[in-house]
Amino acid sequence: MMKVWSMSDVGLVRKENQDAYGILQHEDTGHTVCVVCDGMGGAAGGRLASRIAADTFLAEIQKVLRRDMTPEQLREASSYVVSLANQAVRSAAQASLDCRSMGTTLVSAVSYDGGTVVTNVGDSRAYYITADGITRVTKDHSLVERMVDRGDITAEEARHHPNRNLITRALGPDMSALSDGYICPMEPGEFLLLCSDGLVDTVTDQEMLFEIIHGQNLDTCLSRLLEISKKHGASDNVTAVLMQNQ
Repeated sequence: MMKVWSMSDVGLVRKENQDAYGILQHEDTGHTVCVVCDGMGGAAGGRLASRIAADTFLAEIQKVLRRDMTPEQLREASSYVVSLANQAVRSAAQASLDCRSMGTTLVSAVSYDGGTVVTNVGDSRAYYITADGITRVTKDHSLVERMVDRGDITAEEARHHPNRNLITRALGPDMSALSDGYICPMEPGEFLLLCSDGLVDTVTDQEMLFEIIHGQNLDTCLSRLLEISKKHGASDNVTAVLMQNQ
């Protein structure tokens, strides 16, 4: 199993936290499962969507995890469970007029002996972090990511683009929310960081790398990243889950 740290904060502008996260240490199979969701669609809707998605993902992945699953099997299982989380969010949206437009991003990680399998929908991210550097594992499903891919803007320009929060995939609005899956090998001591865009928009990759690898205390590194986010305005909710391979 992996060692895990987590934090979630409302930030300095929003009135409530519409992010949600969950952590599961599956004793029977040895898997560590983590998930981060960032809700949208109005105050009540966003909070409900992210919580439903995170809770559904953890509840359903427990039912399909088996000892000695291959990374590819874990990727298929995670994709299946994301589809169940999407159905749960859609069902809740249809049951309440106030929540019809709600949705959420999702990024998850399931450990195996030698790494993690990462799955995402939307623009919440996963980063692979080692002493050699930081690498983004996931690809945002967003308008600005498409613009970067086309060469219309640079990755740095995307960080400050006025449409950076317009996502092209989400759980809830999409009838079948297609997820992307990644197999991320990890050596002992290496890290995987899952986070909402509230962290990404206010903390640079190099700041993440420095606090996690070179910071004095791992137990407080996420708190230090939150402090940096708040120094830069923290206009959105800020959520992060850090996993370390043991």
